[in-house]
Amino acid sequence: MIRKISLTVTSLLGLAAATGFAADKTYTFGIVAKSNNNPVFQAAKTGAEDEAAKLSKEKGVTIKIDWRTPNEEDPQKQADAVEQLVNAGASGIAVSCSDANKLTDAINNAVDKGVPVVCFDSDAPKSKRLADFGTDDIDCGKKTMSELAKVMDDKGVVAILAGNQNAPNLQKRVEGVREEAKKYPNIKLLDAYYHKETPQDAAAKVEQVMEAHPEITGWAMIGGWPLFTDNALKFPPGSVKVVAVDALPAELGYLKSGYVQVLLAQQVYEWGTKSVDMLYDKVAEDKNPPSTFIKGELIPVTKDNVDEFAENWKKWLPKK
Repeated sequence: MIRKISLTVTSLLGLAAATGFAADKTYTFGIVAKSNNNPVFQAAKTGAEDEAAKLSKEKGVTIKIDWRTPNEEDPQKQADAVEQLVNAGASGIAVSCSDANKLTDAINNAVDKGVPVVCFDSDAPKSKRLADFGTDDIDCGKKTMSELAKVMDDKGVVAILAGNQNAPNLQKRVEGVREEAKKYPNIKLLDAYYHKETPQDAAAKVEQVMEAHPEITGWAMIGGWPLFTDNALKFPPGSVKVVAVDALPAELGYLKSGYVQVLLAQQVYEWGTKSVDMLYDKVAEDKNPPSTFIKGELIPVTKDNVDEFAENWKKWLPKK
């Protein structure tokens, strides 16, 4: 009798597997961005959640997003979050590194324990991460400077607004600006100015530098930090030319009012979607990305296409 029951159970399990009933799986992907208070990462979160829902429906699985991003930039809190996600049994982790050196050990420990890690926006290139999706940062710096040179008629004095000095992606963007600036003999490049990546700190840095150097006629902003708040720029519209990276709703107002001439939009929503795609492919189908760096192209936004571009944000930002 015991043997007969055992055979019956075995047969039922085989039938369930054959019909797909045993195939229902749950994957939890941890996402560790730089800071909750930066809208670009809010868009990335929406992208991750949307892609998780889409893949869950398409693949017949359950994908959950575990958002573990510190309120403000703190690489140690990011490293702790990666460790906590591993301990909580995350299937995979995506991280935007505030400081690659401080994140590398945490990433390597996760991978060593069988949890794949991808980076987005800001890489940890010496770690065991699977791949990085984001902007080609040297190219981003070059494009920022070339667009600025155009609106400055190839002459003037330029300062770089540079964000967190320890972020490898921003270091490369500064390098790109400097390299591109060499092509313009009538443009003097002053320096790169670093600050905490909050709107208030960034706006204060611009004001401080402008007071010390009133000869500045152009800003190469490799991130749009001061433009995330109102009334950040104290000079008359158009008197100082500005090209900035990112094109969030608050920044679009500066474009319309003439304070900013060009915004270079990163694929911030895709930071989330691509991260989830890469992690799912790895853990569910054992597929690696096509390369260790997946480039997201920059989209120039000007007065000519600003209204069209603004439509994207209706789905990218969480509803208030």
